[in-house]
Order: sequence, then C-alpha cells, then structure tokens
Amino acid sequence: MNLIENTNSAMVSDEFGTDIAITPQEKFVRDAYLAMDEATARELERLRSEDGIIPSCKLECSYCCRFHIPMNIAEAHTLAQYIKQELSAEQISDLRIRTQRWHAWDSSRPGRYPFISIDGKTDFSNYEHCCPLLVNGACIAYPVRPVICRTHFVCTNPILCLASSKNISTQDTPVVLTSIVTAANPFSMAIKNQIEKAGLDFSRSIMLLPHWLAIQMNWDFAISP
Repeated sequence: MNLIENTNSAMVSDEFGTDIAITPQEKFVRDAYLAMDEATARELERLRSEDGIIPSCKLECSYCCRFHIPMNIAEAHTLAQYIKQELSAEQISDLRIRTQRWHAWDSSRPGRYPFISIDGKTDFSNYEHCCPLLVNGACIAYPVRPVICRTHFVCTNPILCLASSKNISTQDTPVVLTSIVTAANPFSMAIKNQIEKAGLDFSRSIMLLPHWLAIQMNWDFAISP
C-alpha cells in the first residue's frame, strides 16, 4: 500500500533529522489534529461547567496504552514523519526494539503465525504489551498521537482501566466520555475524506499502530499491508 500521493509533495529520504520537509499529507493531518484538540477542549470545559464532570486521565496514567490502537494510513504517515524529524537515532533504535518485541508478543497469541523474537525468548507471561511509543508512562510522539488516543477520556477510577486492559472482570467498567468523540468526529471525517480522495479504501487503510509503525519506518519485520 502506497502513501497518499500528491504531485506537489516534497520527497522524503530515508535519512532522519529536522531538515526533513513536512509533506502536504502530514500538514493536513496535523491541522486536523489541532482543530480536533480545540473542539475537545471546548467539550471538556462544557462537561466541567455544566455537568461537573472532570476526566480522571492524566500524565503517566497509561493503562489505555495496553489496548490495541488502530490508526489509518494518513495518521501512520504523519507519525513516521514526526519520529524521523524529532527523535534521536538512539530513541529510534530503542523504539524499533520495542516495536519488534510487540510484534513477537502479538504473534505469540493463540492462532497467530509464529514470530521469532529478537532475543529468542518465547515466554511473554510478564511482558507488558503496551504501545511501543510509551516510555516511562508518557507517549514519545504525543503531538501526533492518533485520533483514538486524542479522544479517549474517562471519568472513573483508573484502576478500572487497568482491570479492563487485563480483561479482569469487575462489577464496574470505565465510563468513557463519548461526547468527546462526537465533538471530534467532523475532523476525523475530514481525514477519512482526504484518504478517500486519494483513491484509497479508508477501511482497508486501518491497521494497528505497531504494524503501521514498522511499515512506515521500513523495518525488516513489518507485515505486508
């Protein structure tokens, strides 16, 4: 699957660094993210002032990062651009290892095609299968985190999110603030429409973040899109 193409796009090399040009696709997604964040902030303020609802989400509360995170091709391109532009070679190397480790864990689950771990280990019983972008409880690509991450807010005790991420049955479940998703929807649709204008099937462009990450970074363990 090719990236969204635009004849006016600047060529992006395999080199990393801040001199990598921002592509039209990346700019479009970043602008959509900015508008989405503004709409989200307005809705959060409305929930606080009218209903007294305040989200319990905060820095280093990252239980939701244990879930599978889907993203589309435009978001994946934007994420890879950010990584190449902003992260150091050491950070990218560490990210590659974490991503490969995630792939090995994902492929070790029942019914999955076996994947050879980089360290030859097959025991993932104690593996914290969180998003590879999570480091010390924070996202290292936070400014370009996907829509699903930008719009996920809960107002319940974070312990419920932990239980849910581990499939532990409890009497209560996390209360998701769905009005945030609704407020952000017009900008999600704008990204979807942009992908479809490029002649791509939006639904078929959606994969899990670690899968897209390996493909966009051209890592040798990437699955075929």
